[in-house]
Amino acid sequence: MKIIYLVITMACFAQINLFAQEPSDTVQSNIQLSLLVKNDGTEYIGEIISDDGREVLIMTKELGKIYIQKSDIKSITRIEDVKDIVYGEYRIAGPFTTRYSFTTNALPIQKGENYALINLYGPEVHFAVSEQLSLGVMTTWIASPFIGAAKYTFNTDTSKNFNASIGTLVGTTGYLNNFRGYGGLHFANFTSGNRMKNITFSAGYAHLYTGNYDWVPDLPVPVQNSEPYYYGVSGTRQLTSTIHGPIFSIAGIAKVGAKASFVFDSMIGVFSQQRTDLRTTELEPWSYDEFGSYVPGLYRHESIAYTSRTTALFIMPGMRFQKDEKSAFQVSLAGVSVFQWVNEVNSGNNFSFPMPMLMWFFKF
Repeated sequence: MKIIYLVITMACFAQINLFAQEPSDTVQSNIQLSLLVKNDGTEYIGEIISDDGREVLIMTKELGKIYIQKSDIKSITRIEDVKDIVYGEYRIAGPFTTRYSFTTNALPIQKGENYALINLYGPEVHFAVSEQLSLGVMTTWIASPFIGAAKYTFNTDTSKNFNASIGTLVGTTGYLNNFRGYGGLHFANFTSGNRMKNITFSAGYAHLYTGNYDWVPDLPVPVQNSEPYYYGVSGTRQLTSTIHGPIFSIAGIAKVGAKASFVFDSMIGVFSQQRTDLRTTELEPWSYDEFGSYVPGLYRHESIAYTSRTTALFIMPGMRFQKDEKSAFQVSLAGVSVFQWVNEVNSGNNFSFPMPMLMWFFKF
């Protein structure tokens, strides 16, 4: 547990450093600036002086006055805040700012800014039903399991730099396990900051019923001239109990350039599961009598109930690159550590493994 506390503490310090003042090379003025994007992707920031329907005259800081044919222009965006100009480039918020890697923040998905996400494991779609409510679906490339998502934001005024939301994920294992498995994650988010730069603290509770069966050995059935522990073992099938426990998260995003952002995501969960083991104790060994007949031994059969516990830690830093408001690409290098405790008889396993992520965002 000391390792977990150390990692979370380091993450908090990293977030504090992220939210230092960002560089800007633009001076406040009364001039109305616009972002003009040509069909070939070239961008110009400046004051539009004239537009006669055939060409646009724009005054830029670097190149001065430029005439651009109207047919060559892809889009013209009014810049509301000059602080959004970093190193001579306009930084874009877009609909993807409500998402980190796995977790979300409390900011609402705005109407008309629905997005789809594609990663190595499967696709997702999230869309706004209203200013406060968003819904989504998540699955894998084989369409199983299948998860539904919902989030409700209480405060949609992002200018106050604080938002709170509640959400839920509910799903089924699908056809992979004949729809026997199901589970959910119910959470609350608290976000400080704006869409460009924020930090989110989340807390929730997860439960999962896999629907799998565990094989529990029954009393040994002795076979003549054989070790009863190795032959003739009958058995019963026992349903696995629900895995459940709290989950906590610290996540954040910060612009490190006009088109790039540093994204940090993390989760820690403490899960428990009720299980039953069957223990057979030999009281008297089996033997043969003087006539060579088999004499069974005496055994004691016990059903022992216990709680197994698992602590899982997930850390995922990454970079997001957003060329325009309609698409973005994110690469993350993640690590997962699992610490298990079973009982005094069966020891748990502690292990770690990497989990890299590549994610593509698309606005629709």
